[in-house]
Amino acid sequence: MDVLAGRKTGGYIEGSISISGYPKNQETFARVSGYCEQNDIHSPHVTVYESLVYSAWLRLPKEQMFVEEVMDLVELNPLKNSLVGLPGVDGLSTEQRKRLTIAVELVANPSIIFMDEPTSGLDARAAAIVMRTVRNTVDTGRTVVCTIHQPSIDIFEAFDELFLMKRGGQVIYAGPLGCHSHKLVEYFEAVPGVPKIQEGYNPATWMLEISSTAVEAQLDVDFAEIYANSELYRKNEELIKDLSTPVPGTKDLHFPTTYSQDFFTQCKACFWKQYHSYWRNPQYNGIRFFMTFFVGIIFGVIFWDKGNKIHKQQDLMNLLGAMYSAVLFLGATNTSAVQSVVAIERTVFYRERAAGMYSPLPYAFAQVAIEAIYVSIQTLVYSILLYTMIGFQMEVGRFFMFYYFILMCFMYFTLYGMMLVALTPNHQFAAIIMSFFLSFWNLFSGFLIPRTEIPIWWRWYYWASPVAWTIYGLVTSQVGDRSDMVETTGEIPIAVKDFLEKSLGFDYSFLPAVVAAHIGWVLLFLIVFAYGIKFLNFQRR
Repeated sequence: MDVLAGRKTGGYIEGSISISGYPKNQETFARVSGYCEQNDIHSPHVTVYESLVYSAWLRLPKEQMFVEEVMDLVELNPLKNSLVGLPGVDGLSTEQRKRLTIAVELVANPSIIFMDEPTSGLDARAAAIVMRTVRNTVDTGRTVVCTIHQPSIDIFEAFDELFLMKRGGQVIYAGPLGCHSHKLVEYFEAVPGVPKIQEGYNPATWMLEISSTAVEAQLDVDFAEIYANSELYRKNEELIKDLSTPVPGTKDLHFPTTYSQDFFTQCKACFWKQYHSYWRNPQYNGIRFFMTFFVGIIFGVIFWDKGNKIHKQQDLMNLLGAMYSAVLFLGATNTSAVQSVVAIERTVFYRERAAGMYSPLPYAFAQVAIEAIYVSIQTLVYSILLYTMIGFQMEVGRFFMFYYFILMCFMYFTLYGMMLVALTPNHQFAAIIMSFFLSFWNLFSGFLIPRTEIPIWWRWYYWASPVAWTIYGLVTSQVGDRSDMVETTGEIPIAVKDFLEKSLGFDYSFLPAVVAAHIGWVLLFLIVFAYGIKFLNFQRR
């Protein structure tokens, strides 16, 4: 079924697929079909209604949206304002999530819907509710194709036709079930040696039992060969031949654009969903702001008024240590925390991209844009706490530069975490890669060993460490132009700016380049994240 729906990502595919006699075009087919995966994948922090509005917004013109009608059809109105939640943790039950999965596809008004084991993992009652939803869908004139394992009698007889294969992919029955499965039963009972079905017995169970490999060996028959020589097979071949030829006067289905909505609308819709997702995620954002406030207070108290004390060499090193701790501690926390959020949303992205809802770049834009808003607020709180408690000069220009460097630092740390998730199969692997490079960023940040003391053949990595640029910018923008004299070990007092340039390699005239470099780091990680999302697909089907 994955092959028919165009969702297969691995293995080899042979043969051809045609739609109304024309070769199948996956981009076009995705616009007129729906696919309900076995694992119900949805953004956890939006409501049921918002999930449907979002799907309809991206897949249909506004005047054609019929969200309310679909909610009635799949009986989701009582859950309209409920959060979807994470499977097995909170939010909707398995059966409710299954109905939401069906509804998300139905709002796109597809002609055909594929469902991968819609009753998997459900008890009898829940399975009956889901199958009632499926039957309601069929009654609206849509075709539903399901894979299903060991269904009950009621569920099995809700289907109109059956396509049965034995191990190895060979077809042993393809045709109508009939009332109470009588056509299926008549077909197999006509095979010599096959036992009659007992009254009240489940036809699905009986069908699997009498077509097993053991029964084939016992009866010395090959059900695939029997089917290939049957009248049913010949009728199916004739039907396939007829449907493989386009009807005179018809044209292949074509859409003028790849996606239903334009680029701006895709960006707007993706940002709308991310906005609601982040607003309702206190586990992530609540802890983020608590950590920001707590760490800001701690560092502010530890480095209280160090910004005004630059009379000795140790005072400057203390200030350097304050900047090093301030950016690396909370920056690394941002990198780590964002990975699980992006990893969850990436699984949703795979489903939505396969459905042809949007291109990858609007998704990347929305994810980065919403993070930028929260990081900006986080940085403002952190900057006010640190700047006032450390005691830097109260000048608007200096505060703006301090805020700018902290903001860009937190942004590239956050984007670094997002980028690693986009480039790796899972966020556990991303965390390993993150730790490896953060260790080098830490080592070559210019605090543990100043750039002037790093061996020349390793000095290039100092410039390849974003943290080094941030510490350079923070220290230089605050005290890099000061002419106050500072006492140094074993030497006569020299000006602060001269000491910074001589001992640490911090040149105030280089500050514009440092400002530009921060923009470069942010853009680098942003571009790699966007194109990683676009070109890499770690989903295996």
